Amino acid sequence: MVPTIDGYKRAYGSVLCEVANLRKRGYVHSITLNIKFKIMNWKQEQLALEDAFVRQMLINYNIKEVTTQRQAINGTRIFICPDGQLLGSYKSGYVRRCDSSDRIWQLNPKYKRKVRYVFLKSKGLVTEEHDMWSRALIYSGIARLNFLLQYYLKNYKTNTK
Repeated sequence: MVPTIDGYKRAYGSVLCEVANLRKRGYVHSITLNIKFKIMNWKQEQLALEDAFVRQMLINYNIKEVTTQRQAINGTRIFICPDGQLLGSYKSGYVRRCDSSDRIWQLNPKYKRKVRYVFLKSKGLVTEEHDMWSRALIYSGIARLNFLLQYYLKNYKTNTK
């Protein structure tokens, strides 16, 4: 189940009610423990959703996870497709295609943005504006996995289920 805005409001509201009740009873010091416990449950739920998604990628499309222990500690997940292509999901928000040790391609959606630079020229300080391409980061782990799967289906899928 993907959380909605209303779900966040309800969860936040329940935490505030709990905090108010604890203040009334004089248990102010335990407020942070209760909030951390709720956040930990949310994190555990998100990891369980990600793991279930990865299992379905293996069952339905034969995309295997080949993450090393070091990568797992860093929050990186690497997958090998049936054709041998490596795709990675990074905690920083990037999704990348790994051709070899020297070629790693960013796959995140691109958008144009304006960037300004200030230079010292003969006529003094000059501000110049240029268009630049940037990548949209995907912060949710389940969203990164979904993007990775959609990329695979669009570019590499041949004859899988």
